[in-house]
Amino acid sequence: MILQVVGQLPPESTQQAVGYPSLFLLVALGALVPVVPTGALVSSAAVVAFHQTDPFALLVVFGVAASAAFLGDICLYWLGQRGVRSKNGSKWLRAISDRAAPERLVQAQQKLDEHGAVVLVLSRLVPAGRIPVMLACLLGRMPMRRFARGDIPACLAWAATYQLIGILGGSLFPEPWQGVVAAVGLTLLISGAPAVWRRIRARFSH
Repeated sequence: MILQVVGQLPPESTQQAVGYPSLFLLVALGALVPVVPTGALVSSAAVVAFHQTDPFALLVVFGVAASAAFLGDICLYWLGQRGVRSKNGSKWLRAISDRAAPERLVQAQQKLDEHGAVVLVLSRLVPAGRIPVMLACLLGRMPMRRFARGDIPACLAWAATYQLIGILGGSLFPEPWQGVVAAVGLTLLISGAPAVWRRIRARFSH
């Protein structure tokens, strides 16, 4: 079934015309709503680009992913700032707070005090690290301009990391769908490993 679907894929030009805008919208949406697995999307797009004849396909995927992640972060931070400034808060600030575990928020605030905006770069590379650091920035009243300066290299590093995962998957298998499955599996493993480790550690600590 999968082989039939892959064999019926549209030409590269059609894939790019549809795929790049879709990738941008989904990554930007994933920065706002946690239900979209953005890392897996970027890795999958990188696998497809790796198997294309266009030499600039991987570069375009990188640019689209990084810019979409940056736009999503900026929009979420702006919405969070409105909640911080409001006396009654906002649903977006509450949503951000609900997605940040208290202990992770404390760690993020400590690291932010020690290292400043540099922590933003690491926060996007560590699974589930982006939201606690963003909330710490919001509660610390970090100006939008300073947040944006730190978020640019963070998004570039994030896009490069997940694209490398996709390139690895694409280079190991001859068929694009095989590389996509491998890249998605590796991405989900990386994303879920910290949560599994915390549960194991909590179970043995009691």
